[in-house]
Amino acid sequence: MSEQANKEHTTHEDGEGFAMSREERGDVHDLRPPRPVVLHETIRREGEQELARSVSALGWSSLAAGMTMGFSMLARALLHHHVQGLPGAFLIESLGYPFGFLVVILARQQLFTENTMTAVLPLMTEPGWGKVGCLLRLWGVVFAGNVVGGALFAWGVLNLQLFDASTQASLHAMGTALMHNTPWQMFTKGIAAGWLIATMVWLLPAAERSKIAVIVIVTYVIALGDFTHIIVGSVEVLYLVFDGAATWTDYGMRFALPTLAGNIVGGSLIFALISHAQVRSDDESDGGREAGR
Repeated sequence: MSEQANKEHTTHEDGEGFAMSREERGDVHDLRPPRPVVLHETIRREGEQELARSVSALGWSSLAAGMTMGFSMLARALLHHHVQGLPGAFLIESLGYPFGFLVVILARQQLFTENTMTAVLPLMTEPGWGKVGCLLRLWGVVFAGNVVGGALFAWGVLNLQLFDASTQASLHAMGTALMHNTPWQMFTKGIAAGWLIATMVWLLPAAERSKIAVIVIVTYVIALGDFTHIIVGSVEVLYLVFDGAATWTDYGMRFALPTLAGNIVGGSLIFALISHAQVRSDDESDGGREAGR
C-alpha cells in the first residue's frame, strides 16, 4: 500500500488516541485483554455444562480428582523429607502443593472448590429453584467423590508400604500441623483458600498459554499461607485418622465442616458474587448508554 493510501486508511478510534492504520487497530484489538463479561460468560457456560452432567459422570470424575489431589500432600511431604533442615525449606517444600491441582485442572477432573465458582454463576445469572437443585446435586456428588478418592489415597499411602519411616513421619507431621488450627482458623483460612481458587478459575480463560503459571502461582500462595483447602486437607487429616492419631469426629467437626464452609464463603459468597455484580453493573451501564443514543 502506498504512503498516500496508508494515510487514507489511518483514522482515530472513537475520536481519541493516536492515528492508526486499519492493521494497527486490528493489532490493538487482538492484544486487548478480554472484558470481564467475556470471562463471566465463558465460566458460566462451563458451569451450565457441569450442571447438566449425569451423576455417574460427575462421580467418576470427582473420585479421580480426589485421588489425584492426594499428590499435592505427597509431593509436599517428599520435598519436606529431602529438604528439612535447609534454609528456606518451607518455601521449597511448598512447591509440591500445586502438583495435584495442575493434574486435576488440566485433565478437567471435577474438583469441589472449582465448582464453588463455576457452577454458581449460572444460578446468579438466572436464579431459580431448579438451578438450586442442580447446584446442590453437583456439589453433593463432587464433594462425596473427592472425599472418597482422597480417603482411598490416604489409606493407600499409609498401608501399601510405599515409603520409608521418615517419609511417613513427614506425612504425619503435615496432618498434625494442620490440626493445630482451631475450628475458627479452619474457617477463616478456608475463606482465603476459596477466594484464591475462585480467582484462579476467573483468570484461566484469559491465561491462554500461561495456564500452568497461573495454577502454580495461585496454589503456591495457598501453601505459603497455610490456608485450608477442603480436599487436600481431607487427605492430610484422613491419613491421621487411618493411623489412629485423629478421630472421625476430629475430621468432621474440627476440620471438614469449618473448612468446607470457609471455602464456599470465599469462592461463592464473596468472589463469585462480587464478580457477577461487577459484570451486571457493566451490562446495565452499557444498556443505559445504548438507550441514550
